[in-house]
Amino acid sequence: MEPPKLKKEARVKTTCEADVRMLPGGAVIVLSGEIDGHAADTLTAAYEHAVASGDPATVVLDFADVRYINSTGIALIVSVLARARSQRRAVVASGLSDHYREIFDITRLSDFIELFPSLDGAVSRITEAAG
Repeated sequence: MEPPKLKKEARVKTTCEADVRMLPGGAVIVLSGEIDGHAADTLTAAYEHAVASGDPATVVLDFADVRYINSTGIALIVSVLARARSQRRAVVASGLSDHYREIFDITRLSDFIELFPSLDGAVSRITEAAG
């Protein structure tokens, strides 16, 4: 008797969620989950919402609840930076783990985006600049 044949079925679903919060002079996009190719629509919609809701001078990308970022996710972040730069907006990042902070350094992404250890530090920068 042959063993039953197993069907090869793999469903991998990644999720990225974004919550936009407006501040005087800026916006915060709190990201959670995974930043990969599946996050494109979420990240784009969050950025569009942030800039349409008050024309912020600075946008914070908060990564404190992000579990994973792959190379496609890095490319998405670069596209947000390019878009913001073309609109004369600053983008800063907060909450990166040591691992992803190192990746931002290795890829030289940190040359183009100011990194803050915590969201509080990034928010202080925005409110001081707006104040």
